[in-house]
Amino acid sequence: MAVKIRLRRMGGKKDSFFRIVVADARSPRDGRFVESIGYYDPTTEPATVKMDEEKALEWIAKGAQVTDTVKALLQKQGTLKKIEEMKQQARKEG
Repeated sequence: MAVKIRLRRMGGKKDSFFRIVVADARSPRDGRFVESIGYYDPTTEPATVKMDEEKALEWIAKGAQVTDTVKALLQKQGTLKKIEEMKQQARKEG
């Protein structure tokens, strides 16, 4: 099963916010998901991002693919650096 970390749209018309979820790549954008790991609210100033970093790292270690938008959010939080460090350690060890 191919798994992706992506956004799930919530809220009303022109008042949307997003949940960051781990979902099967074949499921629809707002369909079934495996686990919710955070949220993103672009309507606040500045935009609010809250994500469980440990769960994100765990899912990426298991092989979950990250969408471009979520990758940008991870980069703003500084989690992307930790992911790159994990990958470099794995290359050195094995």
